[in-house]
Amino acid sequence: MEHKLFGSGTGLYASEIILGAANFGTRKGYGTGPEESEKILKAYADAGGNFIDISDVYQFGEAEEIVGNFTKGQRSNFIICSKYTRSSEPSPAISNFGNNRKSMRQAVEQSLKRLNTDYIDIYMPHYDDGVTPLEEIAMGLQDLIREGKILYAGLTNFPAWKASAMASSTKLTALQIEYNLLQRTADRELIPMAKEFGLGLMMYSPLAGGLLTAKYRKGESGRISHSTDAEYSEDEKTKLIIDELVAIAEKYSATPGQIAFAWTLSKHAFPLLGARKLEQCEQGIKSAEINLTAEEVTKLDELSAISLGYPHDLLNTVRG
Repeated sequence: MEHKLFGSGTGLYASEIILGAANFGTRKGYGTGPEESEKILKAYADAGGNFIDISDVYQFGEAEEIVGNFTKGQRSNFIICSKYTRSSEPSPAISNFGNNRKSMRQAVEQSLKRLNTDYIDIYMPHYDDGVTPLEEIAMGLQDLIREGKILYAGLTNFPAWKASAMASSTKLTALQIEYNLLQRTADRELIPMAKEFGLGLMMYSPLAGGLLTAKYRKGESGRISHSTDAEYSEDEKTKLIIDELVAIAEKYSATPGQIAFAWTLSKHAFPLLGARKLEQCEQGIKSAEINLTAEEVTKLDELSAISLGYPHDLLNTVRG
């Protein structure tokens, strides 16, 4: 696995694939037990992986505990990104919820304990709660940086105008977004904004809930089949994309999911590998060995392209 500079403002080298730890633990009644989670973490580290993404809400804090136990004694070898907003409690008190500094302070102290560490490399709100002023969030994150409890600050699931306002007034390092062949709306504002400010770009759900693996065509179950509000489905456009993934996969003796992951890697960002089983982790890591041709990337780009909308479509027209 290769290592690349994370954004243009840190000098920090991170593995090109981030290990997503959302499934580590079983406190929510599903997920991956500690033993299998440790196998995944070890396989990832053995392959050169050093970047783990987590949140206090994942398995009500158990995911952080599992990661903390694994990194004990080798903490400095890993970049850990954690998030707050929704709390690690199943039914949090209103004062323990949201992006305000009180919630942030309580969340980071608890995460530090679960992770068995005295600092978190990258820390960010999990989503825009719609009420906390940007200045409040920025002040809280900068306080934590000055205290050495976090090294870098970022944002997840924020509108581009808010993220750019934050990046203009305070030091941001990372932006985490949803991005895959079926979800490319970030092309309109978020990705250009991240490049403008030199942010390290983290892309979650690169396989669109497993739909891009083509497993649902075979009658297999997964996140989408168990969800009552799944955001992905196989419409005509999606069918053409998956057909192309299947065709390209045959050329590389790979899986459609590995090709979808390799396409995301071609976007000069850091995709998250959210493995529930060791086999899934190993397959995801092998995606980094697939070098898609320019023609293959272009074909997938064209099949998955979206309208950028106003003013981008207008500007593309007048600029020729």
